[in-house]
Amino acid sequence: MRIAYLECFSGISGDMFLGALVDAGVPASLLEGTVAALKIGARLEISRVVRGGISATKVDVWVDGEKDMPRQEYWAKRVADESSREHIHHHDHSHDHDHSYFGEAGSSRNRAPATHIHGRGLSEIREIIGRAAISESAKRTATSIFEALGAAEAKIHNMPIEKVHFHEVGAVDAMVDIICAAVGAEALGVDEIVCSPMNVGDGTVQCAHGTFPVPAPATLDLLKDAAVYSTGIEAELVTPTGAAIVKVLTKRFADFPEMKIEKCGYGAGSRDFPDHPNVLRLTIGESAADFSAKTACDTISVLEANLDDMNPQVFGYVMDRLMNEGALDAYGTPVQMKKNRPGILLSVLCKPEHAAKLAELIFAETTTLGVRQRDEVRQTLARRWENVRTPWGEVRIKIASMNGTVTNYAPEYEDCRKLASEHHVPLKTVMQEATRIYLKDEKH
Repeated sequence: MRIAYLECFSGISGDMFLGALVDAGVPASLLEGTVAALKIGARLEISRVVRGGISATKVDVWVDGEKDMPRQEYWAKRVADESSREHIHHHDHSHDHDHSYFGEAGSSRNRAPATHIHGRGLSEIREIIGRAAISESAKRTATSIFEALGAAEAKIHNMPIEKVHFHEVGAVDAMVDIICAAVGAEALGVDEIVCSPMNVGDGTVQCAHGTFPVPAPATLDLLKDAAVYSTGIEAELVTPTGAAIVKVLTKRFADFPEMKIEKCGYGAGSRDFPDHPNVLRLTIGESAADFSAKTACDTISVLEANLDDMNPQVFGYVMDRLMNEGALDAYGTPVQMKKNRPGILLSVLCKPEHAAKLAELIFAETTTLGVRQRDEVRQTLARRWENVRTPWGEVRIKIASMNGTVTNYAPEYEDCRKLASEHHVPLKTVMQEATRIYLKDEKH
């Protein structure tokens, strides 16, 4: 199995990911041609830089003659520019004006004139991606990244996703980052992208709505279920775009995997920190273990408890809590216990680091006096997600592959159940249509 491993010891942003892709062998001409075909007034500038003693590829997006910049610098410059304009305006007119600023989710703040902000709604962004001269799978990936960003912003600002206007993440440079990320990731030709724990940074960052702690609220929401840490660097190391790229493209966080390394690439961030290389490293290779050429292996913990004196109504509640608290799976098996009493064998599969917490939950919520634990080796197929658009809405398709060949695929039950309930359509109809659309798209 061919693997790409992202090492985010200095976080991740859209431009760092593109730089790592190019440095690892994705043709620069592929990304440059993708941007040119978008016809949105943007171009790429690709150069070699040194960050903390490491030579890396830097990808900058130029829009209408201006280069993109970290949003901390962007908002500092915007505030300075607006302050300068308001100062001149005050002297010219000798009276004050109350300007309203609409941030990335549309809420009002007295910071800068709203007329200077251009925002795009999710519908417009979907249309631009739909017209892009890229593959259908890359379109789905790019759309999924933007939808992940939109969902995070909508949640933070308590509004429908279609009402979100992307002033920061919807800017042209971010559109370029996201669409090129989708195209470049596809060009890698790997079965799986694995990610290291991410260094998120520390301190505060200036956003459209004001000064927020790092990670910013939307970024933190995107990082749910991700492995993160901070070394105390006073900077926003993981940007919203970078977090969304990881959320959509990678499904697993792990230490450096066992692999035969083919090549690696370094993507540079905009800032150069003293004594810290501000780069993203992307390593590509083949899984080294004999069986891992077909499946991936990891260690899981198995927790078991025999229950014969508990109210059956409580059992369903316990199962739900276990899954919500991080169990990989939980199930009950009917057993005949001592004194011929019928009972249930509760089995829980989890990551070893979650075993103690889940064992405490079992003790707290059930009547058992003992929980058995053992570690086992689990072999799994490489898995990824693709989105298909049905007449009732989007459905995720889980796809399993072995040696790059798809072996299983299935529509996500919860997505289908939600659409079936909302539109009063039989569940099996939604599942069948999602599968049909996926197979049709794959043939093209």
